[in-house]
Amino acid sequence: MTQAFATAPDDAAETPARPAGLGPVLTVFFAFACGALAANLYYAQPLVALIGRDTGLSVAAESAIVTVVQIGYAIGLVLLVPLGDVVENRRLILWTMAANLVALAGLALAPGLTSLFAAMLFVGISSTAAQMLVPLAANLAPPEERGAVVGNVMSGLLAGILLARPAASFLADQVGWRGVFGLSGALVAALMVAGLILLPQRRPQGTRGYGALIASLGQLFLRQPVLRRRGLYHAAMFGAFSLFWTAAPIILLREPYGFSPTGVALFALAGVLGVLAAPVAGRLADRGHTRIGTIAAIATVVLAFVAALFGEASLAALVAAGILIDLGVQANLVFGQREIYQLDAGIRNRLNAVYMTTFFLGGALGSALTSPVLETFGWTGICIIGIAMPGVALAYFLVADGEEPSADG
Repeated sequence: MTQAFATAPDDAAETPARPAGLGPVLTVFFAFACGALAANLYYAQPLVALIGRDTGLSVAAESAIVTVVQIGYAIGLVLLVPLGDVVENRRLILWTMAANLVALAGLALAPGLTSLFAAMLFVGISSTAAQMLVPLAANLAPPEERGAVVGNVMSGLLAGILLARPAASFLADQVGWRGVFGLSGALVAALMVAGLILLPQRRPQGTRGYGALIASLGQLFLRQPVLRRRGLYHAAMFGAFSLFWTAAPIILLREPYGFSPTGVALFALAGVLGVLAAPVAGRLADRGHTRIGTIAAIATVVLAFVAALFGEASLAALVAAGILIDLGVQANLVFGQREIYQLDAGIRNRLNAVYMTTFFLGGALGSALTSPVLETFGWTGICIIGIAMPGVALAYFLVADGEEPSADG
């Protein structure tokens, strides 16, 4: 493990094995691996009620299960992902995937609440291998195709996020919630074997010590206005996303709907359409349409929560809201990544770490608010907060975007 975290020598150069691009096989691997790793953060969303009943967790605290895994992801983004700027990337990714496998096994076997929350935390930390793969793909791509490549890889990552909810709900009926995480561990193990064969080496130029590397993250947030603004826009968007997808399964399990876990799985399939937004957004960004695309993406989520206000009485309104939320959030994510990847090729892992950490903290806030808001103010309270979060982001964007240049200049 020590060898895995050794920094590159001072005269090391970046050595991408495929400077002309990823190629179809490697692109599929990147997309599939990112999706499988990111899915680990979302399996619990439709299962919180089942996990809570099985472990004796109170109803008001159930959404804490999702919050903990998202906090873990934020920790991994800060402490692990920046290593991609100084550590040989292939080795770092494979070690992190190995840690993810161990954490998933611990979660599947967790005997009580303490071990459950500890395992969820470490699943979140180690799932950040997905965010080591995305900047590696960006580094391997030609500049003129970077938006499209990131969009293609992100479509796999987003497919994993969006399929995680229906897959978890369906599988929980067959193998229980523990079996869901056990099967995820088996999938990660298979991807590790494939990664040993397919992943190219990349030795970055960075030679900073670990302490200086982590300390530089805060400086990036303060000194890079595009990075800071994009992170804050998406923090609000992702907070709304987490709020909806943690709350919706809970109300669907209750009256008047009374869905089974399989019924919740079918509902969650509506959100899978959001995966279509990533490649489209990537190509629009490559053609210079980031500003109008961002406005449309954020406004879509505001309108989605307006529709969701009718969700307690209308399943169609709830389905429409789920589709629109996922489309808007996933498009805005890709627009943001395309912008920050234009800033400095030598620090893409750190840029990605700051961006992802910022908005995952927003997601953790959304998850943490879900149960207490739902219990105190009901579904209407969820929708009002869901409207406010992207609404504030849109207002901020319209003011700040005219004051500062974009990453494209």
